[in-house]
Amino acid sequence: MSYVLEINNLRTYFFTLRGVVRAVDGVSLKLRKGETLGIVGESGCGKSTLAWSMMKLVPPPGRIVSGSIKIDGIDITRMSESEVRRKIRWRKISMIFQGAMNALNPVYKVGDQIIEPLIVHGKMEKEKALSVAANLVKAVGLPEEILERYPHELSGGQKQRIVIAMAMAMEPDIIIADEPTTALDVVVQAQILNLMKKLHRERGISFILITHDLGVVTELSERIAVMYAGKIVEYASADEIFEKPLHPYTQALIRAVPRLKGDIHRLEYIPGTPPDLRRPPPGCRFYPRCPRRFEPCDKEEPPLQEVEKDHWVACWLHVRR
Repeated sequence: MSYVLEINNLRTYFFTLRGVVRAVDGVSLKLRKGETLGIVGESGCGKSTLAWSMMKLVPPPGRIVSGSIKIDGIDITRMSESEVRRKIRWRKISMIFQGAMNALNPVYKVGDQIIEPLIVHGKMEKEKALSVAANLVKAVGLPEEILERYPHELSGGQKQRIVIAMAMAMEPDIIIADEPTTALDVVVQAQILNLMKKLHRERGISFILITHDLGVVTELSERIAVMYAGKIVEYASADEIFEKPLHPYTQALIRAVPRLKGDIHRLEYIPGTPPDLRRPPPGCRFYPRCPRRFEPCDKEEPPLQEVEKDHWVACWLHVRR
């Protein structure tokens, strides 16, 4: 099986004055060519830090401490910033940043922002780059004349489509979408998700969708990784995650989502709060909030094991000794 992305035992920490924040702590993932992967979890669990790590754009005081990130077999953690910028970023992997308004420069026209990577990285003449940009905005359902507008002249949905067009500019194999529907109304959310499904189907782009909204992730993802406190606690196909979740945290997340049909259940919440990642608890990081904890949970960290075919879980309830 061909993998376009392989992450092995990745650790990304933030070295603050109040201590070391273990935002991503031993994460391993693989992404097949043409696959869509959803990464879900509560706010602060490390999803966005994982995305920034894949782009090798972790802001200071954070840095990748150990592990590897291989894109098409190339370990980018061993490359210099100039090499990543020249050979990897936007060419092989790009990102739809969280908050489209913040991702666009308010003093430059939309067209100038789309053509910049084409000129800098693709070495195109400006006229050729503008022609490519026109095709890109049409591909995301916008008129060509929008290239002459400034970001403040666009609606939230239009800005999000522009950011998607920018991510597609260099025709990368992988696009990371970090909370792509945040702050959009439900109609525009549906339009953005349908656009991403269309791009995945027609262009074979591998998407990594990062969100805390389980309803959004079901629309696009073939496989789902559930993160908690900087770690992957469950990793399986979308069907397995929603029909047969094995980790107590995954089960609790699903029970907290209202359903309109099928197995209608009483809504529940997860008691307590996520741990302080400067001083995570020993053993399983979910055990202080877990209703099914028992003897080894507070002492030993459970390994991420394949308990069924392609279904990985880090929980002592399912660990084979």
